[in-house]
Amino acid sequence: MAATAALRPDETHDPRAPDFPPPPVTARPIDRAAWIAAFRQVRNETERRAAPLSPEDQQVQSMADASPTKWHRAHVTWFFEQFLLREHLPGYAIYDARLHYLFNSYYVAAGPRQPRIQRGMITRPTMAEVAAYRAHVDRAVETLLSQASDRALEMVLPILEIGLYHEQQHQELLLTDILHAFAQNPLNPAYDPDWRFPDAAAQRGQVELRREIAWIGHTGEGFSFDNESPRHETLIPAGRIDRALVTNRQWLGFMEDGGYAKPELWLSDGWYAGPAEGWEAPGYWRRDGEGWATMTLGGQRPVDLDAPVTHISYYEADAYARWAGRFLPTEFEWEVAAQDGGLPDAFGLVWQWTRSAYMPYPGYRPLPGALGEYNGKFMANQFVLRGSSLATPEGHARLPYRNFFYPHQRWQFTGLRLADAA
Repeated sequence: MAATAALRPDETHDPRAPDFPPPPVTARPIDRAAWIAAFRQVRNETERRAAPLSPEDQQVQSMADASPTKWHRAHVTWFFEQFLLREHLPGYAIYDARLHYLFNSYYVAAGPRQPRIQRGMITRPTMAEVAAYRAHVDRAVETLLSQASDRALEMVLPILEIGLYHEQQHQELLLTDILHAFAQNPLNPAYDPDWRFPDAAAQRGQVELRREIAWIGHTGEGFSFDNESPRHETLIPAGRIDRALVTNRQWLGFMEDGGYAKPELWLSDGWYAGPAEGWEAPGYWRRDGEGWATMTLGGQRPVDLDAPVTHISYYEADAYARWAGRFLPTEFEWEVAAQDGGLPDAFGLVWQWTRSAYMPYPGYRPLPGALGEYNGKFMANQFVLRGSSLATPEGHARLPYRNFFYPHQRWQFTGLRLADAA
């Protein structure tokens, strides 16, 4: 695989722009060339992100929540083969049926799968064989898009579109997972020595929220995941949300005031999770003389006190809000505040924890078949994050997008902003 430049956020379109740039797959009505170009763009971006990594880098799995880079590259390929090519390309020959066990993730209806915690044990197929698998599926998808009838494409394109957004999600995971792996290495390797954290907008003040009934969720235009619908009315109480994200400097004040050691600030589960995980600072922070350093995609660096705090769990975000005498916003308050660019750092820096449990919207129905397992079966015991992060691919961020993680997890680029009641 030829080497390419590593991802640098300053070289891409800024997804924080208030006009919410459309995703790369908006080729409607049917434009075969545009869809093929979109497919190539997404597939090439995965390879671009993987290119700086050695075969050894791509094999490692540093914890159960993370996956090897090689597995990500193969899994997204399996997704297209399983859900698109097998049913919609007549005469398609499965590349290697054994790979379906190795690279299925959690689709029970699609058959048995390698245990998640053992993905790092998959030393075969090799990187070269995974590249050949990707090339085989790429050729078949482009054949399908070129030769299918217009009527057939009406069924094919929605699956292709989900597959492209799915691959973009794994592009983000590719970076967060390799960062976690590198953080376990005493050599402190850098994914990209020239990488830097994107600049935050210099914003003060708050967005005022008036008491109203607001429409929340997908508007019906463009792509959305099923968990963003149905669009529905929600009561928004009067209040205010900070325009700025909480910074490392502000978080250090929480630490210096003993925030990690004050049980009155913590949810019960969080109070026990912190000592069990050894939390005394955000993820990847390390004592460096009298100060702090942190592991980044550019290697270990001094903590930038003016940058948004990141790699914090929901438990930590909630404890910080209590310490500050304030609240995390609900996902609905966040969505209303972020409309029309009201939150200038809503996108492109860190995912922002909300205090909303990840639950279905009123009237939600999962997709039929195995794709219905994509979101619906995870709607329990997790919290919603809104916005996007510096690792989110260009065009993936959208206003109603609902990300979700368990409250103890913090290997993603997760941060927070605070809110006040009226």
